[in-house]
Amino acid sequence: MGLLDEAGVDRAVLFATRPHPERAGDLAALHREMAVLEKVLGGRAGSVEAYRGAWRELDAALAARPERFIGFLSVPLGLGSRETAEIVEREVVGRGLRGIGELTPPPGEAGLIEPVLRAASDQGQLPVVVHGSAPTTAEDLATLAALAGRYCDVPLVVSQLGGQHWIQAIELVRDTPNMYLELSTANVVFAVRLAIKEIPDRTLFGSDAPYGDPVLARALVERVTSPGEVRDRVLGGTIAELVGLG
Repeated sequence: MGLLDEAGVDRAVLFATRPHPERAGDLAALHREMAVLEKVLGGRAGSVEAYRGAWRELDAALAARPERFIGFLSVPLGLGSRETAEIVEREVVGRGLRGIGELTPPPGEAGLIEPVLRAASDQGQLPVVVHGSAPTTAEDLATLAALAGRYCDVPLVVSQLGGQHWIQAIELVRDTPNMYLELSTANVVFAVRLAIKEIPDRTLFGSDAPYGDPVLARALVERVTSPGEVRDRVLGGTIAELVGLG
């Protein structure tokens, strides 16, 4: 919370998470947490039951500071359309959450998110966030763009600037009107500058905390933009529209 205050962040989108590297007190503990992260990013997050602990943590954070936090919920992949639709209706809409994510399909299998997009469309165009950095592949990004074209009423957000494939991510998002690009964890400063220049209305500030720092992430956006409408949209205006804030 202190970092958000220092960064001047009034509202923040929170994802449910199973790994907690910020809690690690030594290298052995960090290795354990990163092993969980590797499993999640590899698309091996498990059944619905494996998610429930993280969902409860998110519920507690939202209940403690509802004026500060906006909840997005990751859901299991590979369950089929009917079960996915039921989970989205019950666990996302039923909990009063504003979006879905961060989804982590296995590398090479981004098509697994299609039932989620269908459910998001059926529930009123819920925004969906998909992990964009490694192990996401260039082919996965192309698959996401193709799916976004099929579900053109659903805002589809690629996180972390597409990782090492950031040039392709910028091009795909630019050319797909319902895709958005979240800007955290950029490897080079001018990647953020170019992304905002190419898609000023569909680039989103993010910190990837606890792996990143909201103070530094905001400073980077402000370094490559001038005060005004575009910076304001990147730093909050666009995501506010996506989640239905006034």
